[in-house]
Parts: sequence; C-alpha cells; structure tokens
Amino acid sequence: MAACLSMFSFTACQQSQNAQSANDSTHTAQDTVPAVAETPVAKDTAVLTTVMSAPEKVKAGAPIMVKFTVTNHADTAVSFLKWHTPMEGKFMNSFFEVTDSKGEAIQYKGIMAKRVTPPPADAYISVPAKGEVSGEVDLTTGYKITAPGTYKVVYQGDFTSGLSKVNEVTVTVE
Repeated sequence: MAACLSMFSFTACQQSQNAQSANDSTHTAQDTVPAVAETPVAKDTAVLTTVMSAPEKVKAGAPIMVKFTVTNHADTAVSFLKWHTPMEGKFMNSFFEVTDSKGEAIQYKGIMAKRVTPPPADAYISVPAKGEVSGEVDLTTGYKITAPGTYKVVYQGDFTSGLSKVNEVTVTVE
C-alpha cells in the first residue's frame, strides 16, 4: 500500500510541477532539475521481462545468490526503478517472500530503508533497446535461512520497481 502511495505521490507531484512550469513565465531552462531518468520509465510491462535465477542446491551456511536479468524487448531504452530489486546489490527492504517446504514464511532480518519521493534519477536503471541488465543479491543476508531444507522464493517488489511477472525459484539447502 505504501509503495502504491509513493508512486501515486510521485506521479501527482510530477504533474503538479509540469503544470506550474507551464504557467510560470519567469521559469528558465536552467532552473529545471529532472526528477526522473532521461529514458522512458516502463509503463507497459510487456516490454520488460524479468528472469530470476538461483542455484538449485547450496551447502548450509553458503551464500544463496539470487540473480535478476531484465530484458528490454522495445526498440528504445526503457528505465525501471531499482528499489526493491537485486539491482541494488543488497537488501534495503523485504522484497521476496521466502517460505520453507511446510509453507511457513522465513523471517526477513535486513534493514527497512525509508525512501525519498519522487525517486532521484540515479534510482533508475536504463535497459538498452533489445538489451538486458542483471543484478544479484545474497538471500542469506536478508532472510534467516539456517536449517537444511527446500525454500521457495517469490518476488514481491513489483509495485515499487514496476517489474512484474517474475518467475519463482526453489533452492535446496543441504
């Protein structure tokens, strides 16, 4: 819900700034500071596909590297918000749902960062036309995975990043 409100606030703020700029005759180009990345932000999620991958088996205590690969199928570069994705390289919030073989949720143990809105331009990642970008994060740095077993990982950050239709992965800890 908070992520939805943040995105709503971002859109409303941007529209308000655009309207004010159009009505302000003393406003110069030097006074403007772009609030978002210069490449388009993905509004049609069909142009971006995301594949999540992880090793099938790992030894107990070893890192569990979860990788996102985002592919752009459009003829132009498209940007997405990297918040709540492995593109940040570390957990700044809980964006996975991790469950054990019994279906019980695994506790998130990472930090819960508060973010400024609208997001600054450097919070976006540009995916080149017909290209891809990847990022990884160690699942064990954000989730309390200590016991051997099979764990299911489902992405839950799509309302923030705009990345949807991400596959789920299963990892067995031996």
